[in-house]
Amino acid sequence: MAAPGTSLRSLALDIWKSSIQAVDSQKLVHEVVNRHGNQLTVCGHECDLSQITRIIVVGAGKAGAGMAEAVEEVLGQDVLRDKVTGWINVPADCVKPLNRIRLHAARPAGLNEPTADGVAGALKILQLVERLRESDLCLVLLSGGGSALLPAPCFGISLADKQAVTRLLSQRGATIHELNTVRKQLSLVKGGGLGRAIRAGRMHSLIISDVIGDPLDVIASGPTVDDPSTPQLALEVLNRILGDLSLVPSSIINLLNDRCGDSTYSRPPIDHSRVSNHIIGNNAVAVEAAARRATELGCDVRVLGTGLPGIASVVGRELADHCLRIREESNQDSRPVCLLSGGEPIVKLAQTNLPRRGGRNQELVLSACERLQDDCRGIAIISGGTDGEDGPTDAAGAMLDANVVRRMRDLNLMPRDYLAINNSYEFFSRTSGLLITGPTHTNVMDVRVALIQPLGD
Repeated sequence: MAAPGTSLRSLALDIWKSSIQAVDSQKLVHEVVNRHGNQLTVCGHECDLSQITRIIVVGAGKAGAGMAEAVEEVLGQDVLRDKVTGWINVPADCVKPLNRIRLHAARPAGLNEPTADGVAGALKILQLVERLRESDLCLVLLSGGGSALLPAPCFGISLADKQAVTRLLSQRGATIHELNTVRKQLSLVKGGGLGRAIRAGRMHSLIISDVIGDPLDVIASGPTVDDPSTPQLALEVLNRILGDLSLVPSSIINLLNDRCGDSTYSRPPIDHSRVSNHIIGNNAVAVEAAARRATELGCDVRVLGTGLPGIASVVGRELADHCLRIREESNQDSRPVCLLSGGEPIVKLAQTNLPRRGGRNQELVLSACERLQDDCRGIAIISGGTDGEDGPTDAAGAMLDANVVRRMRDLNLMPRDYLAINNSYEFFSRTSGLLITGPTHTNVMDVRVALIQPLGD
């Protein structure tokens, strides 16, 4: 039960943090990788370490640091010293020293775009994998953000070309599936490229999912999974989202057209006798943990769903309306109601020349604030990215309660003015509603917590 006098925001934050703890990347790896003497077990697959010459650990993602640290802990100093080398591409603020696995800063913190450092790291990973032999083992650690952290453009495509098309698609509201359909066709690593490069006897890919439905070919753009997309599908996405292919760098259009016109072009399938893929954490795990914590605190828990899509501003308004309905139906004897949901909505960017900052979680909560600005009593809402990032900002998301609304009124702020130009960060910065966590070393999309306290008679 919650301690007497605990604020509604504090309770909501407690519940939200419990979801992050449940998908802690070190915890998830320790649950599926174990060592007993010379016996190593990875997701139920056993191998004799005395028969393994080398162990290469590679990968990319926002959870990479925690995953790599857990692998080192499981393997132990003797195996690390004698057999292990590794390289993981991570955001700059996730870099820390490990024993044998190098964490490489593949992009700056808060900039979810491919960089030259990311390309250098991706090529290093390919080089390590291609040098393996039958007696070696490869562990691949993948998590959300891996697509931007593992860039290796096809020959003839520059990094600038890939950055340009990625920005265009993102600005036009492309889904992660649409983005990755294009990105996989332009990469040496994505779309199964890493799996096809394997020379080791076994490759186990441990995956923390940040994509709705956990599709293996979409998470981090599926570097160890056969790619169902085609050059034709990539062109169809570009046509549908952009409408004008002249906006796309000519090198990309030429590459896709050449492949479409080549009847002999195909990517060889991955050898699944060598390569296996394992989802070890996802959005449902996080939301289920939040539900358990909310129950412990005495709430009437209602899970609205996990892995939900949508438009952030619409999801925020609908969540606010749901809270209002529950508040109106409750009485002073009712337990607090906790609404939980997870997923990853998108933001539709408005045309403006004005400065702006924000992310999907901040936009969602700002939309809820617009709906609740006249009366937010007894309601607290938190929406945050489980990775600690929300758009190109230092915030994981935002929080709304009566105190935020009070500050809004004191400062004569109007939520609609900030929504109109997607400037949610500025609004919550001024009203003390930002959710700032720093890197969480995990990533399973977003978790939303809404608490509704009965007002009584």
